[in-house]
Amino acid sequence: MQPRLSFLTLGVADLARARAFYAEVLGWPLSPKSQEGVAFFQLNGFVLALFPAVSLARDAGLAPEQLASGFKPIALAHNVAERDQVDALLASLATQGATITKPAEDTFWGGRNGYFADPDGYLWEVAWNPGGYLDAAGNFLFEAPGTA
Repeated sequence: MQPRLSFLTLGVADLARARAFYAEVLGWPLSPKSQEGVAFFQLNGFVLALFPAVSLARDAGLAPEQLASGFKPIALAHNVAERDQVDALLASLATQGATITKPAEDTFWGGRNGYFADPDGYLWEVAWNPGGYLDAAGNFLFEAPGTA
């Protein structure tokens, strides 16, 4: 697994409130890739995503009740360049003892993802996202430089 962080996803209690804070208080530009149920902010080489905490738990293959029993509503993402790399990386991590919380599967947004947890329970999403790309340095970008 290459040392790369593509997305940092915060599980938030109130998406509208969190979106307004980051966009209006911090002044960060909301990505046009944002949708009703998720907000994206393109940062320096990676993306900050805001996602309802219950939805994040569900997306990671966890029961929403786990929010009350220690689930940390945060997920780090490692994006890969090709769809089949999601399955290969998760399989490799599983053989090395990683806890797979959600096997690789196709997503409603057209990509493919799966999740594993580190020894402290922090979630890592392994994802292929056809709505962006990895540049030569491995940074995830929604838009090629100069095209936004």
